[in-house]
Amino acid sequence: MAEQSLSGLTEQQAKEFHEQWKIVYVTFVGLAALAHLFVIAANPWW
Repeated sequence: MAEQSLSGLTEQQAKEFHEQWKIVYVTFVGLAALAHLFVIAANPWW
């Protein structure tokens, strides 16, 4: 019997999910950083 993880995913499925999660996370952080830079450029505090 194969070992089950807490999530119910196999090791291969978990690796695929993690790869996709990394792409989504980096994209989100990049867009958030870009939005912050636009706000700073439009309204600098110095």
